Amino acid sequence: METLTNVLSPSDPMPVETVNVGGRSGFVLVCEHAGTAIPQRLNGLGLPAAEMRRHIAYDIGAEGVARQLAETLDVPLILQRYSRLVVDCNRPYDAPDCIPERSDGTIVPGNLRLADRERRQRYVEIHQPFHRELAVFLDGRAAAGLPTTLVAVHSFTPRLMNGPERPWKLGVLSNRDRSFAERFLSSFQARNPSITSAHNQPYVVDDRSDYTIPVHGEARGLPHLLLEIRNDLIGEIEGQSAWASLIAEALVAANTPAKEI
Repeated sequence: METLTNVLSPSDPMPVETVNVGGRSGFVLVCEHAGTAIPQRLNGLGLPAAEMRRHIAYDIGAEGVARQLAETLDVPLILQRYSRLVVDCNRPYDAPDCIPERSDGTIVPGNLRLADRERRQRYVEIHQPFHRELAVFLDGRAAAGLPTTLVAVHSFTPRLMNGPERPWKLGVLSNRDRSFAERFLSSFQARNPSITSAHNQPYVVDDRSDYTIPVHGEARGLPHLLLEIRNDLIGEIEGQSAWASLIAEALVAANTPAKEI
């Protein structure tokens, strides 16, 4: 791939979309893998269009659930418009899959043998603006004395290539501070005992494989969690609406202080 001065051109979408920024609830939603956009100058990363409809390109259904939650709970939502194959906005720069050469068995031609400068340019033009916008927004809430619980919305595929079946329908992820994740999961399971859900499944949160929770949740001392919803359940709007309702109920319950007896 030729050396580029810039990755984004004037005709490309902005990396960040904000929704309902004046939302009055105490939650802030983020969806780092919402989009499938590829900068025009990257020529589709050399992939067939069908690959961009797979889970390797974005978190299927996550944007729909996040938008429904933003409306239901009256909360702000910050979305990433570019495909995670261009640059993964929930990975630190030095993570191997920040710009993956292969994803679930698929080689990404446009990511092979990139020069350090090319990698850095994607990070600077797409990854950093997303997290800068989120940081400024959270700083503003803190300065105004507004309580904030950070919720990242993701989805996962029922089975990776050559991997085992994943029986969970919902994963609730956290790392150093499990308190809000555990309250949410307890609330969700009490309301939905027939739905298979678990803490830190099918992934875990850590400093190497995640960015939003360590940097914006843990480092700021905010209550937080990362949601993983199985993507075959939320591929259509009906499933997205149903799951947004289930999650909204449990979020509100988990965020409500227990009454003193």
